[in-house]
Amino acid sequence: MSKQQFKFSNGVIIYPVLMLLAVWLVFWYQTTVDYGIKSYGIRPQKVEGLLGVFTSPFLHGDLNHLYNNSFPLLILSLALFYFYNKIAWKVLGFGVLLSGFLTWLIGTSGNHIGASGLIYVLFSFIFFKGIFAKHYRLIALSLVVIFLYGSMIWYVFPIKQGMSWEGHLGGLITGLLFALVFKNNVAKPERYVWQQPDYNEEEDPFMKHFDENGNFIESLPEEAIDQDAETEQSTKINYVFKEKED
Repeated sequence: MSKQQFKFSNGVIIYPVLMLLAVWLVFWYQTTVDYGIKSYGIRPQKVEGLLGVFTSPFLHGDLNHLYNNSFPLLILSLALFYFYNKIAWKVLGFGVLLSGFLTWLIGTSGNHIGASGLIYVLFSFIFFKGIFAKHYRLIALSLVVIFLYGSMIWYVFPIKQGMSWEGHLGGLITGLLFALVFKNNVAKPERYVWQQPDYNEEEDPFMKHFDENGNFIESLPEEAIDQDAETEQSTKINYVFKEKED
């Protein structure tokens, strides 16, 4: 299961790059063609503001806003498509919808734009899913993610003016929910032979080399006999005599 789960494919790189390219193309259109599309963000608790659930991840306030979101979006989506490739699109698609709706629900005012809500979905999902899955590679990924982006947790609180802490909080909650809900097609911890339900210690070839006191027996009697018989059967000696010439 884990070997198949972590198999590399071209999509691991192509999909995140295309997604980031789409965000940059929309920003180019916003700054050069129609600046007015910036208003199509999430407007909390307004019916017309629900459109922003779909459009807000592609809209950004300025180049610095877009730049700050680009690298985390690329890195986390690469990790998502490599380690969780079978459910990556579900996490992305439903993540945009649910985190956006939560932003619309808990927000009080303003026009919430930017891909940071989705970034918090990916951050939260990858971190919590690795812990819940108990697979050593996924746990290691969780530790790397928390090391790189752990400081993001502070921005789910209203500590900075003009920053959508509601979007961050919605993304964090969404990622945690997905980590609990998505259980299929996720790598499971490897189980060794002795961890299987039908494991019988008495039939284990390796365990037979230990006596009742735990002493290791290098060769069992029956094995020694079989080895001697195989040696006798497999060993063939040919003698070649050559007459001495006068």
